[in-house]
Amino acid sequence: MEINREEFKEVVVNIGRVTKVVKGGRRFRFNALVVVGNKNGLVGFGLGKAKEVPDAIKKAIDNAFKNIVSVNIKGTTIAHDVEHKYNASKILLRPASEGTGLIAGGSARPVIELAGIKDILTKSIGSSNPYNVVRATIDALSKIKA
Repeated sequence: MEINREEFKEVVVNIGRVTKVVKGGRRFRFNALVVVGNKNGLVGFGLGKAKEVPDAIKKAIDNAFKNIVSVNIKGTTIAHDVEHKYNASKILLRPASEGTGLIAGGSARPVIELAGIKDILTKSIGSSNPYNVVRATIDALSKIKA
């Protein structure tokens, strides 16, 4: 499957600062969680780590393009209810009638938005750790059958 990077949008979901205490003081590093999608059924996520924020984001974007999954979309919503658990994060996705809009919060919202789903009801239960929520959402979306 050939991927044209120009038609994809990128959203930085989370930037984390990690501190390592050494003899001379603190050393800061950053990790970035990025979601990419073409709003037409393709979505992926990536994690990048570096000493500077822009470098971490660039690495995350490159990583995201390696993890792209295809999502089955039925009209403006999904075909059926789906529930998925990843570590301590659980996500529930339910199809919604046209005009309902995107009802999703936290880290699940950019994933669903970039997948191209316009009407959906979601509920995130348990841990709100951005990485786990994004991973659970993408796994749930990839489980949808046409």
